[in-house]
Amino acid sequence: MSKSFKDSRRDLRERAFQALFSQEFGLGFLEAAQASYGHDKEVDEDELLEVPVFLLTLVKGVQDHQEELDRLISENLKSGWTLERLTVTDKTLLRLGLYEIKFFDETPDRVALNEIIEIAKKYSDETSAKFVNGLLSQFVTTELDNN
Repeated sequence: MSKSFKDSRRDLRERAFQALFSQEFGLGFLEAAQASYGHDKEVDEDELLEVPVFLLTLVKGVQDHQEELDRLISENLKSGWTLERLTVTDKTLLRLGLYEIKFFDETPDRVALNEIIEIAKKYSDETSAKFVNGLLSQFVTTELDNN
């Protein structure tokens, strides 16, 4: 990983995805955030890793709004599909992307959408990236119409 990419918003967004994914398997909020941020960093055992606020904000925001995010995702799935049918990867990507589009005003909607698609391509496949794009694009369009 290049030095310029480390701790960039894209890198931290990816680490937020990793932390949220870990939470699906029982890791707590702070433990998941620290693990995803520190997995490739050299720190002493006794040293407390300072996790960037942006990463913590994304993870905590998704956690705090998960019920509403899940409702919005469920309402926009095609007939016959449920949140439970989605892979953990897709569900996590959708939650993170939708959180950033709906609740995190610091990131323009189109940027949030493009970033989550790039993460989908890296951690899943082209079909998944298209699925995430299709569902989340509905919210970007809605946001533009409401402004």
